[in-house]
Amino acid sequence: MAKIQYDEIMVRYGELSTKGHNKKSFIDRLGTNVRKALHDFDAVKVHANPDRLHVLLNGADSDQVIERLKKVFGIQTFSPSLRVEKDFAAVCAAARALIAKQVDHPVTFKVETKRSDHKFPMGTFEMNRELGGYLLKEFPDLLTVDVHQPDIEIRVEIRLNGIFLTSEIIKGAGGLPVGSAGKGMMMLSGGIDSPVAAYLAMKRGVSLEMVHFYSPPYTSEQALAKAKELTGKLAQYSGSIRFIQVPFTEIQETVKEKVPEGYLMTVQRRFMLRLAVEIAKRRHGLAIFNGESLGQVASQTMESMLAIEAVTNLPVLRPVLSYDKTEIIKIAEQIDTYDLSILPYEDCCTVFTPPSPKTKPNLEKAAKYEGWLDVEGLMERALAGIKIEEIHAGQEFLNQNEDVFAELL
Repeated sequence: MAKIQYDEIMVRYGELSTKGHNKKSFIDRLGTNVRKALHDFDAVKVHANPDRLHVLLNGADSDQVIERLKKVFGIQTFSPSLRVEKDFAAVCAAARALIAKQVDHPVTFKVETKRSDHKFPMGTFEMNRELGGYLLKEFPDLLTVDVHQPDIEIRVEIRLNGIFLTSEIIKGAGGLPVGSAGKGMMMLSGGIDSPVAAYLAMKRGVSLEMVHFYSPPYTSEQALAKAKELTGKLAQYSGSIRFIQVPFTEIQETVKEKVPEGYLMTVQRRFMLRLAVEIAKRRHGLAIFNGESLGQVASQTMESMLAIEAVTNLPVLRPVLSYDKTEIIKIAEQIDTYDLSILPYEDCCTVFTPPSPKTKPNLEKAAKYEGWLDVEGLMERALAGIKIEEIHAGQEFLNQNEDVFAELL
C-alpha cells in the first residue's frame, strides 16, 4: 500500500481549553514548543489559533512530524489531513486512499462535512450522502454506515483554499506545555525513579534543568555519560534540557571522614539539597524536584525527608512519591529510560552508602554533626566547579565509549 503524504495536521488542545483568561499564554507556549520540536523541518509552518493549532507540512515527511508531535506535552489529540482541489472526484480519491490505509477488517463509518466556502456547489448533506455512497460501493465488504457511533469518521472541511479530509484521531501526550508552570531543578541520579519523576513534572508544564552530582574517581565517566543520555531521552519532550554537573567528591570524602556512619547519608543529602537550592536561586528556579518514593529506601522515610528538607524553605516536589516500584518501572519502560537506568554504573547516591543508614534520623543530631564541617567552604568549592551543557533530544553519550570498552574486553 502506498504511503500517504499528508498536507496538514490539526492539533486539539484538551486540558488547555479549561484555562480561562490564561489560555492564550498556554497556547502561545504550546506553539513555541511545537516549533522547537519541529525545528529541523525547514518547510513546516505552525499556526497556534485560539481553537486549534495547525501544522502546515509544505512537503515535509508527515510520518516523521507525527512521531515528534506524539511527544509534545499539551496536545490531547491530533489529526493528519489531506488537501485536495475543490472537486468532488478529487475528494472521492482522497477518501478512498484514507480508508485503504486505515481499514483492514469490517468497520462502521460516517461522513461529516463542514463548509466555510458557501460558493462550493455541494451542500454538507449532499457531500455526506454522495461521498458515503461512493465509499460503500468501493469497499462493500469492509464498510457499513453508523451515523451515531461509527468506528471511523471521514471529516470533510470545505475551506476557501481547498478541501481538507481527515479520518484518524491520534492520541497526544496530554498534560500542559513544558514551561507553562515555571522552571524547576531536577536532582537527576542514574537510577530508575528520577527520570520518571522528571517526565511527570514536565507533563505538568514544568521546564526542568537537570542537576547531577558526580564524584570522580568513585563514579566513572560512564556514570556521567549515562545521566547525560537519560537527559537526552527526556529532552524529546521539550526539545532540549540544560544539564548541570556538580562535583561532589570533596564533600563525600569529608562527610565520610568526620560524620558518624549512621548519619552519612542524611548529611550527604542535606548537602545535595543545599547545592540544588543555590543553583535554583542563581538560575531563577522556583522549586526542587527529585525521584523520592515514600518508604522505598532509608532516605525516603518521612523522618529522613524532614531532616534533609530542613536546610531550605524552597518547595521540594516529588512526582513519584506515592508510586510503587512496579508503577515507576512501567512508566520508565514507556518513556524508554528503563534500559539505560539499569546499566550498572554507580552514581554518588550509591557509593559510600553505609550498611545501616538511619531510617529515622534526628534533625538536631544531623545539624550537630554538620557543625563539625566547613559547610560554606565545601559548598563554595562545589559551586565553583559546576559545568553546564545543553543536551538535545535523543543525543547519545555512552556509545562514544564503545572503543574503550572494546579495549577492555
